[in-house]
Amino acid sequence: MKDLTQKKNILEKAYDPSDFRTMGHQVIDLIADHLEKVQTDPNQPVISYQNPEDEFAYWQQDFSSDSGTFDVFKNILEHSISVHHPRYIGHQVAVPAVLSGLAGLMSDILSNGTGVYEMGMASNAIEKIITDLVAERIGYTSEALGFLTSGGTLANLTALLAARKAKAPSAIWEEGHQEKLAVLVSEEAHYCIDRAARILGFGSKGIIKIPVDRHFKMDTSLLDDYYNNAKAAGYHVIAIIGSACSTATGSYDDLDVLAAFAEQNNIWFHVDGAHGGGVVFSKQYKHLVKGISRADSVVIDFHKMLMTPALTTALIFRKAEDSYKTFEQKAQYLWESQNTREWFNSGKRTFECTKLMMSIKVYTILKTYGEELFEKNIDQLYGLAIRFANMIKARPNFELVIEPQANILNFRYLDSEKTDLNTLNTTIHKTLIRSGEFYIVQTIIQEKRYLRTTIMNPLTKEHDLVALLDEIERIADILQL
Repeated sequence: MKDLTQKKNILEKAYDPSDFRTMGHQVIDLIADHLEKVQTDPNQPVISYQNPEDEFAYWQQDFSSDSGTFDVFKNILEHSISVHHPRYIGHQVAVPAVLSGLAGLMSDILSNGTGVYEMGMASNAIEKIITDLVAERIGYTSEALGFLTSGGTLANLTALLAARKAKAPSAIWEEGHQEKLAVLVSEEAHYCIDRAARILGFGSKGIIKIPVDRHFKMDTSLLDDYYNNAKAAGYHVIAIIGSACSTATGSYDDLDVLAAFAEQNNIWFHVDGAHGGGVVFSKQYKHLVKGISRADSVVIDFHKMLMTPALTTALIFRKAEDSYKTFEQKAQYLWESQNTREWFNSGKRTFECTKLMMSIKVYTILKTYGEELFEKNIDQLYGLAIRFANMIKARPNFELVIEPQANILNFRYLDSEKTDLNTLNTTIHKTLIRSGEFYIVQTIIQEKRYLRTTIMNPLTKEHDLVALLDEIERIADILQL
């Protein structure tokens, strides 16, 4: 009986509202102090870098120690990168509006899956409000319908499934495809498009990569040749994908031209706007996605440019029917009929059944601040990228790849002594990361190693970018002694 009593006490303690209230106040204070520190303390690092094996050993030791719960949260903060730090200028991850974190807490505690209406009444209704708004900003009519899902990779895969359903043989869901299917995509498209096509069984030859022009946009003058060559090789091209924008360089494909090509050849037109599609909320930058309203489907990540925690992605279909046709299978324990069109049972249209209440994170932001917040964020970050590009060009030892269209910039340090520039820039990057003062990433473009920044934090100022360039020059001088 003693063991049973102890187990019961442990279970009760795990659900104790009083313990939650006490710890909750402490953790909120801890996070608020952290946010204040990284935003105001010039000596606070962006990242306290550790080698992977050392980090693993630390947490092994922590797991076996008798440290308290509060220490766990404190240690996680100290061993994690600080995206709210003004000198976080690295990966394409949103700096979340802090209010959305509270919505995330609500989602985690309620744990309402949204695949079935009654399991997620509020979140399903809110999700439709959010996706209807995105559809309207894209320029779609009331025929459009969308949903939220966990990331651009899953959203793009779902969109290509819809394209296959719409443009390939109708029996493919039951019988598989017997012919060679293919998609057209920029060679600068995100790797998840390549991955999705392979998952769908298209193979490497079914991923027809169109070369880019000098601005790293899809070279649309080559479309007819590549399309006709694919047909001559026996491929059934079902879709063309436009990047808005490309992940590596931030270049926007000409969506109007791609839309016309898709219409002319009766193929699906999909826009991967995971990073840059958020400009539909900006009057100043919406011109970058001219033609997006002609797409059959569009992906936009809220957790890129729209200040929402990962993962929160909208997939919007120009015609609602296409979203329902993607998955058609029986699941009687969830809903009475697969054939009925019910927006409120989102599991009929997504891979996910038990899905987080991600819609409430976006809804909370919009209810509190309105769409203007999204517009201000995009305008601030895109505008700062232009100013940063001018700073880079003003320094003779730096080379900028292209003028930025988005908030993504690729550049490298040039050495007059003609040392191995790839090695030099790789070493500069490693030194920066280990110092903890800045966080940037690196990439390879046309066999050359570049430093890559994505300006994601609206609290980043011009003086932070000046300091970054100064530090790169200082490191380069030391390396060349």
